[in-house]
Amino acid sequence: MSKVVVFGTGSFAEVVQFYLTHDSEHEVVAFTVHEAHLQETELRGLPVVPFERLHETHPPESHQMYVAVGYKGVNRVRADVCAQAREKGYTLLTYVSSKCTHWGDTKIGDNCFIFEDNTLQPFVTIGDNVVMWSGNHIGHHSTIGSNCFITSHVVVSGHCRVGDYSFVGVNATLRDGITLGQYNVIGGGAILMKDTQDKEVYVPRRTEPDARTSDQIRM
Repeated sequence: MSKVVVFGTGSFAEVVQFYLTHDSEHEVVAFTVHEAHLQETELRGLPVVPFERLHETHPPESHQMYVAVGYKGVNRVRADVCAQAREKGYTLLTYVSSKCTHWGDTKIGDNCFIFEDNTLQPFVTIGDNVVMWSGNHIGHHSTIGSNCFITSHVVVSGHCRVGDYSFVGVNATLRDGITLGQYNVIGGGAILMKDTQDKEVYVPRRTEPDARTSDQIRM
């Protein structure tokens, strides 16, 4: 069992603490944030320690860290905190749910969090600092670049590459063999059929409300 400090005090950080407590051999012993953002000294019964002084109470020689920051700034904020933690000497924890389906050959970087019901087919590579929420399919021979956020029920077909710092929304689909550029934002429900360039945004047409009200239709 290793002792872990979670960076963050938002809902993602609370979820991380829950999963590590219930589905790993790690023990979360504290939360941390930058001192300028410190608003509480305790969360879920654990201390919240200023990041700038974390080494005094939870040194990197005896503690790992997970950076539980979302996709703000197309994942740049989370990546910046990871870099700061590495500079301080902390090992960044990677968690793979026991309910994730994989074949044991997946190459996964540090500070990754892979939730339940993800399916990782053979020959998949996942970079550093990747969040994969529940229920995604990552096809064979595909690569997820570093600093990405894959939401839920995303289908990445075989031989795809998702560029660094990309965000892929709920129920998006990538056809086989395509490459997404870096810093892409793929909206929920989007269907990608060809390669994209860096910093592109894809937002599918939203469903419009019908002119009728619910009491005017037969069900």
